[in-house]
Amino acid sequence: MSSYKPNAGSRQVIVAKNAGFCFGVARATAAVEKEMCEHPAGERIFTLGRLIHNDTYNQRLSAGGVSVIGVEDIRRLAAEASADAPVKVFVRAHGMTAATECLLDACSAANSYFSYVDCTCSYVKKIHRITAEQERLRAAAVESHGRDDRFLGVLGSAEHPEVIGFMSRFGGETHVFANSAELQTAIDFGTLPNESEKQPIFVAQTTQNLGEWEKIKQILRNLYTNPLIFDTICSITESRQQEAARLARECDRVVVIGGRDSSNSAKLYAICKEICPDTEWIERADELSDRIPSTCQKVGIVAGASTPHDIIKEVTNNMSEFLSENFAELLEESLKTINTGDTVVGIITAVTDGEIQLDLGTKVTGVIKQDQITDDPSAKLTEMFKVGDEIEAFVIHVSDKDGFATLSKKRIDADKNWKKIEAAYESQENLEGKVISVNKGGVEALVYDNRVFIPAAHSGVPRDGDLSTLVGQTVTLRIIEIGDRKRAKGSIRKVLQETRRAQEKAFWETIEEGKVYTGVVKSMTSYGAFVDLGGVDGMVHCSELSWKRVKSPADVVAIGDVITVFVKSFDPEKRRISLGYRTEATNPWYIFTHQYAVGDVASVKIVSLMPFGAFAEIVDGVDGLIHISEIADHRIGKPADVLEVGQVVDAKIIGIDNDNQKVSLSIRALIEEAKAYDEAMPEDYAQETEATDAE
Repeated sequence: MSSYKPNAGSRQVIVAKNAGFCFGVARATAAVEKEMCEHPAGERIFTLGRLIHNDTYNQRLSAGGVSVIGVEDIRRLAAEASADAPVKVFVRAHGMTAATECLLDACSAANSYFSYVDCTCSYVKKIHRITAEQERLRAAAVESHGRDDRFLGVLGSAEHPEVIGFMSRFGGETHVFANSAELQTAIDFGTLPNESEKQPIFVAQTTQNLGEWEKIKQILRNLYTNPLIFDTICSITESRQQEAARLARECDRVVVIGGRDSSNSAKLYAICKEICPDTEWIERADELSDRIPSTCQKVGIVAGASTPHDIIKEVTNNMSEFLSENFAELLEESLKTINTGDTVVGIITAVTDGEIQLDLGTKVTGVIKQDQITDDPSAKLTEMFKVGDEIEAFVIHVSDKDGFATLSKKRIDADKNWKKIEAAYESQENLEGKVISVNKGGVEALVYDNRVFIPAAHSGVPRDGDLSTLVGQTVTLRIIEIGDRKRAKGSIRKVLQETRRAQEKAFWETIEEGKVYTGVVKSMTSYGAFVDLGGVDGMVHCSELSWKRVKSPADVVAIGDVITVFVKSFDPEKRRISLGYRTEATNPWYIFTHQYAVGDVASVKIVSLMPFGAFAEIVDGVDGLIHISEIADHRIGKPADVLEVGQVVDAKIIGIDNDNQKVSLSIRALIEEAKAYDEAMPEDYAQETEATDAE
């Protein structure tokens, strides 16, 4: 589908490149549609649950003779299947429970006229393997020493069929969290098992928000020393979410198309809505809002993985018509007038680092220059504001002839902000400010758009140190003096001293062996790196920095790096702390074998070329060999004819040698699978896809 479509004048509709069916959904729908075209006389076709989260598409399947069943119907249909009325059941991309899979296997084995096709997405299958393997290890521990030694944590929806399916393969304790806030609440209330009791295992539903998953991983690494975290969010889902975010930043309005019970559509809507407030979620073209502001120049369209391409096309065409019809009508509404001295409220329509423009609901456009917003000359307005923000401003001048009104935000903010500084002085509350310049005897910081002078002795910089290093930094300070004409003095040093004392006291009261900290590499010697743990330093010996042999700490870390470490031992009297950095969870081979299995597809990076093949990096520290015979589906002279160092390619894992830690990869296998898939696709479906791509 095309990613760009021009509209009336300069107004545009932009369609996300990755809108519509993902590979897993496309594979499932193609399989069902092919069976609808080719099925033998008398055959009855069923889907186990709704094939996809889209009512319009499911209604089409129903009209074509495909029925939806539940697990409770399987035994009855298996008993009814006969030579005159065979039964075929399709399992959707979300997958199924372990018990349902066993039932289908048993029924198909008992009656040859009953069969099923497993269309479970390969990304979901990967989680099935992970949870099944963890259940095997858990069951072995229970059997050998009577201890249930692990639990499963999930980012996802507990009611979603995908989550129900892969959780059914784990028989131990489980916890499901809708977001990072729910995880933090569980931690605060002590709901999760202690790491000394059970090994934490965490996975994510394939369609979850990538940002929430990153937050959860950071929380887990702060809580546990060795959590087993599997990155199971679908790479296609990641790219869709990233593209949706880019589109939301670029457009004035975003339309998300997808079923109301579609998890990935809900995530796309949440991402776009946070960035672009004018975002709507629809399932069909007739749900489109037909009122579009005159300031709307670009409309972005994104669609969930279960949205058919013809619905996307219909929405795109309807949106183009709305833009054209609304423009003249809405232009007539902006006829209000404003006068010098008025206070107005407008909506930002454009932002540069020199000025912002506002829709004031009048025949003139509001303009606020940078110097009427802030005294900070380095401030970037594009980072402070975004299109759609509401701004209150003072009218300095109106020019009906030019069609612009010159405005000031500083005039409105000045009185409000100074009162905040006075209140902070009375309460001795800490404030944040950005250092903008070095003056004689100190520096100046902007606090609530007011200049606060910080004497050198209160800057936190050592005597004779370079005060200019503070310029551009956001610092925490305390107001120590209020003068006439809105003048104030502040102190960074007071805040630093109090913070450090509190940190040191809290640290030594709570430190224990095995505890995990996030710290900053402060300095290095030939034998190790010193890490600031928050007011107290600890040392990581070279032998604890990496699974690889290192000559110097600088081979692994650099001064200023933020790293996660754990306490190996400590001496409170001597104030010495020995830290560990490498864990079993960071062992490259361990990471590889817990993320991948034979048959998986991985994006790999070519690192070297040899006469007999190419070596490719799968994860950091683990390379695989693509033998020359596995590079292409035809004979080649040498690997360099097809590949080059640094190139990233998809390859299938065809062999894993755990004893020697060697991996065999194949590009040829993927090429052959793609050809087989294309040959199996119904002719009319292929023609429709080609026609859609051509548009």
